[in-house]
Amino acid sequence: MGARKRKSRKGVGLSLTVLLLALLGAGAWMAWSVLTPYGPEAELFVEIAPGSSVLRIGQQLETAGVVRSQVAFDLLRWIRRGRLLAGEYRFDHPATAMEVYERIARGDVYTKSVTVPEGATVFDIAARLEQAGFGPKEQFLEAQAGETRLVADLDPQARSLEGYLFPDTYRFPRKATAEQICAAMVRRFRQEAARVGLKEHVHDVVTMASLVERETAVDGERPLVASVFANRLAHHMPLMTDPSVIYGLELEGQWRGAIYASDLKRDTPYNTYVHAGLPPGPIANPGLRSLRAAMNPAQTDYLYFVAAGDDPQGHSAFSSTLEQHARDVAAYRTAMRKAGAR
Repeated sequence: MGARKRKSRKGVGLSLTVLLLALLGAGAWMAWSVLTPYGPEAELFVEIAPGSSVLRIGQQLETAGVVRSQVAFDLLRWIRRGRLLAGEYRFDHPATAMEVYERIARGDVYTKSVTVPEGATVFDIAARLEQAGFGPKEQFLEAQAGETRLVADLDPQARSLEGYLFPDTYRFPRKATAEQICAAMVRRFRQEAARVGLKEHVHDVVTMASLVERETAVDGERPLVASVFANRLAHHMPLMTDPSVIYGLELEGQWRGAIYASDLKRDTPYNTYVHAGLPPGPIANPGLRSLRAAMNPAQTDYLYFVAAGDDPQGHSAFSSTLEQHARDVAAYRTAMRKAGAR
């Protein structure tokens, strides 16, 4: 009887030892699987679809070669109790399962950055997007012309999204479509328009702001430039602004990189030498400061302005009479000749 008890205790002890060794082995394997770098040496993308289960995500990562073991990744997720976020992730070097888990838990999805400067036209934006790898520029140009429904409540006259693609630095997923990009930029415009209280006469305000944006980069001059345009409109004088002429030529594929006297006579809807009033729509995408200037022009009697070529800060010269304007133009041309301009 005593011998049987001893054998029983011995058997239990052996079982506990085996169990302990198994636990130690499992722990060592878990530590090795989680803490030892593993994964691709070259660039690899894994897209986690919205609604993917934890098991599905672990399987995806193991199949793609991002983690060594789905089981170890699943255990890690269970221990950490984190939430894994959908999106496309980029992996380009071996990493621990812990690093992979933390990236997905914080939603460190892969995006590409595109900066749209103030005053950029749809043509400029299309070129930047193409350069960033978001498809041919024609794709974006077609999308922005066909997505005017995005601003129909703001500007029923809109012929395109020109003026409503707010200048900013954007980060888009690698597979973002031109339509999604347009929607994001318009959404940003709406946010900024709300900030400055732009609710009425949106078409005219944004058109005016685009002219201001293209005519000066000096913040303090924006309300003054807006005042010149507002005064000329009040006097039924043509705006005679070159950027609008250039934009009309761009739309027709006739822009030659420099403006010529013949261009000022070309009859496009955007030729503000030929046609009185504002052009048919915005000629660029204005920033917040130009929108504010268009909404609140300075109170002046200025009817003319010209860049002051001898001013190293790039400031313009404003005048109320044609005679003074002529003197300012002469001074500008003299300064340009001194600077070696042709």
